Amino acid sequence: MEEDVETRKINSSFLRDHSYATEADIISTVEFNHTGELLATGDKGGRVVIFQREQESKHQPHRRGEYNVYSTFQSHEPEFDYLKSLEIEEKINKIRWLPQHNAAYFLLSTNDKTVKLWKVSERDKRPEGYNLKDEDGRLRDPSMITTLRVPVLRPMDLMVEATPRRVFANAHTYHINSISVNSDYETYMSADDLRINLWNFEITNQSFNIVDIKPANMEELTEVITAAEFHPHHCNTFVYSSSKGTIRLCDMRASALCDRHAKFFEEPEDPSNRSFFSEIISSISDVKFSHSGRYIMTRDYLTVKVWDLNMENRPIETYQVHDYLRSKLCSLYENDCIFDKFECVWNGSDSVIMTGSYNNFFRMFDRNTKRDVTLEASRENSKPRAILKPRKVCVGGKRRKDEISVDSLDFSKKILHTAWHPSENIIAVAATNNLYIFQDKVN
Repeated sequence: MEEDVETRKINSSFLRDHSYATEADIISTVEFNHTGELLATGDKGGRVVIFQREQESKHQPHRRGEYNVYSTFQSHEPEFDYLKSLEIEEKINKIRWLPQHNAAYFLLSTNDKTVKLWKVSERDKRPEGYNLKDEDGRLRDPSMITTLRVPVLRPMDLMVEATPRRVFANAHTYHINSISVNSDYETYMSADDLRINLWNFEITNQSFNIVDIKPANMEELTEVITAAEFHPHHCNTFVYSSSKGTIRLCDMRASALCDRHAKFFEEPEDPSNRSFFSEIISSISDVKFSHSGRYIMTRDYLTVKVWDLNMENRPIETYQVHDYLRSKLCSLYENDCIFDKFECVWNGSDSVIMTGSYNNFFRMFDRNTKRDVTLEASRENSKPRAILKPRKVCVGGKRRKDEISVDSLDFSKKILHTAWHPSENIIAVAATNNLYIFQDKVN
C-alpha cells in the first residue's frame, strides 16, 4: 500500500449527523473478523457496530469492498460499583472475533470490568400456525381448539440479531486493557493493569490467574501491564508488555502461575536521549504477534519496534512515527497527549506495518523496501474513490507548499485505532467518531 490508495469513508455514528457527534460516538476499537467480510467497531457509548462487505455484482464490479452497516447493538451499559463507590463506564475497550464455524458469528467485547461473548445471527423465516397461541402470541382457549395444525416456516425480511451468550464478570479489580483469543479456540485471556486471567468459553463463574504482578505493598509498584496477546499458533505461549517498555514472553507449560517469564525483551536506553519524559514515552501501548508468529511488534509513544522472538536484547527494526514531536514533549505532557495509547497493526503478509499519529495522520512502513508514507484521514480530502496524497511535516526552516508545520498540527485529532484486512490491502482507520475505509487503487 503505497501512494495509490483509494479512499472511502463510513461514518461510525451510522445515522447521526457529524455536527451533533457526542462523546459517546467516539470510536474506541476497530477489528476485522478472520475472513475480512465483517468489520466491528466499538465506541465510548458501549455500542458495537458491525459492517459487512458488499458482495460483487456483475453490474457494479467496483462496489466490491464497500462496507455497509450490518448490525448495531448495545454491548455494555454504565454501571456503579456500590462497594467501591466507583462508576464503571460503558466504553468498549476491545473487540475480538472468534473464527466462524457455522452460520452465526461470535465476538468478544469488553469494557473496564466485564467481558461478553456475543452471537450475531440472521433470521429470514418465522414460524406460523401454532396450536396453543394465536398469531399475536396470546394463548388460545383450549376448549376452542378443535383441529391440530402443523406449524410452518414463512419467509420474512432478513433480521440480524445479536444475543449475549456468556457474561464473564467479577474477575478484575483493575481496568481491563486487553483480551486475546487463544489458538485452541477454547480459551481466552483478559488482562488488566496488574493481572492476567485465563478463561474457558464455557465457564463464566471462574477464571485462572496466570500473571499477577501486584506487589504486597502497593507503594512498591513500579510498573503495570499495558497489553497482552496469545501466540497465533502455540496455545501455551503469550506475551505481555509493560509501562517500563519491556516485553515478557511466557510459557504456560512451565508453571501454573507465569510469574517467571521464558523470555524478556528490552532495549538498553541510550544515555544521550535520557530526559524527564523518557519513562513515559518508553511505555508500550500495544503489542502484536506477526501472523507467522516469528515476530512481535510494539508501539511506544514515538516509535514502532519489531522484535525477533529469538533475540531479546534489542529490536531488529525501529521505525520513527513522529520524531518531530520530541521537541514538543513538554506541551504534550501538559495537555496529557503524552499518555495517548496508539495501536499498531500488521498487514496480512507481515511485510507492512501501520500505526496512527496526530492531525488525523497515519503512518505505513514497508519492512522490505524501508519506505514509509504519511497519509491523512479527514473529511476534507476523502471524497469517495479519491487518491490519497502523501503528507509531510515540516520541522524547521522554510516550509514547502504541500508541507504542514509541526506547530500547526491538531493534537485533538488523533488516530489511535486501526485495523488491516487479514488477506487484502483494505484498512480501517478510526478518526474520533468517523470510520474511514481505504483500499488499494482499483483500476
